[in-house]
Amino acid sequence: MSLENKVAVVTGAARGIGFAVAKRFVMDGAKVVIADVDDSAGEAAVEDLKALGEAMFIHCNVAERLNVRNLVAETLNAYGDIDVLVNNAGIVVGADFLDLEEEDFDRVLSINLKGAFLCSQAVARHMVEKVENGGDPGCIVNMSSINSTVAIPNQLPYCVSKGGMNQLTKTTALALAKYGIRVNAIGPGSIMTEMLASVNSDPAAKKRVMARTPMLRIGEPSEIAGVAAFLASADAGYVTGQVIYADGGRLPLNYTVEVPED
Repeated sequence: MSLENKVAVVTGAARGIGFAVAKRFVMDGAKVVIADVDDSAGEAAVEDLKALGEAMFIHCNVAERLNVRNLVAETLNAYGDIDVLVNNAGIVVGADFLDLEEEDFDRVLSINLKGAFLCSQAVARHMVEKVENGGDPGCIVNMSSINSTVAIPNQLPYCVSKGGMNQLTKTTALALAKYGIRVNAIGPGSIMTEMLASVNSDPAAKKRVMARTPMLRIGEPSEIAGVAAFLASADAGYVTGQVIYADGGRLPLNYTVEVPED
């Protein structure tokens, strides 16, 4: 699935799934902009990718409209175009429902959902202008979660934000369909990122994850990146408004599976 000479912006790409997506895009021939609030991690990520292809880092807090505007302007100044946007930036704040602070709810929603809206709108305006001038339409890929559909009681803001992400995906896809601009989302299950790494060292926690995962393993960031590469490519040219769940079979499961003893 070639992304040769395409320009892609990936938010929250300094590490984890975002970095895996950026790496896959570079390997597939794209020029990639890593957008993140962590400057040192972002610069280090770019150095890693430069051995594979072309990449640059731009500091961006996606919850701030001016930051997003600058991200788009700097990308266009550097590469002259934006073909693909991946809204991956997101945070998690855990708390019991009765103890959850309003500020934490607002912070998660502002980054996870409002940030995706701001980036989508800013990039889509460029894409629409390009289409109206005879250019090729681009596409947007949103990073949702299985927790857009199921829920975790002590992760209320995160679950709400990902439910909203699914609706943002559908409504944006419908609004932009007449321009040929596609919008889709990916819903990862349990993926081996820094946030989940502690599970490997906790046998009880790992068993709980395995019990709800029919494929009996934790997914790799590269497997989510593969779905993103498909959605960003011409192979997905007639796919829009969809959420693709990459979860090892978790969502169809209506019971826990038996986990073999090691």
